[in-house]
Amino acid sequence: MDARLNYFATPTAGKALKHFMAAGKALRDVPLPAATQELVALRVSQINGCAVCIDMHTKEAAAAGETSVRLNLVAVWREATVFTDAERAALELAEQGTRTADAAGGVSDEVWDNAAQHYDEEQLAALVVLVSFMNAANRLNVLTRQPAGDYEPGQFH
Repeated sequence: MDARLNYFATPTAGKALKHFMAAGKALRDVPLPAATQELVALRVSQINGCAVCIDMHTKEAAAAGETSVRLNLVAVWREATVFTDAERAALELAEQGTRTADAAGGVSDEVWDNAAQHYDEEQLAALVVLVSFMNAANRLNVLTRQPAGDYEPGQFH
């Protein structure tokens, strides 16, 4: 499968994506556990059907020591016993933040309050930015059918 557009061969897209990717790199330095970041990035990408991001985040998480059991169960996290309460709160916030059109009301107060029980304000801000960033990245990739399978951990670091 070939991508519809090579972002880095297009001056306008290349220039914008340089800054976009810098924002993504900045997220790695936020005070939110790396495992939580990867789980959230993976779940958002699953919802949006972004193959290249699913490829990237499963491989990054595995390279960082995440287990295959947890990675395989992200899509069904509600029924899985392998996630902490904090991770569950982050995954639920990510889902509602991603499905804003489906949920009509956006993120409910109940979901926000649950996340706030596990994360401080700085971490909540990081979660909001991460969910927003991943939704934008997913759309960039889905719109242009970026192919998956060739990503190597650390490729964009």
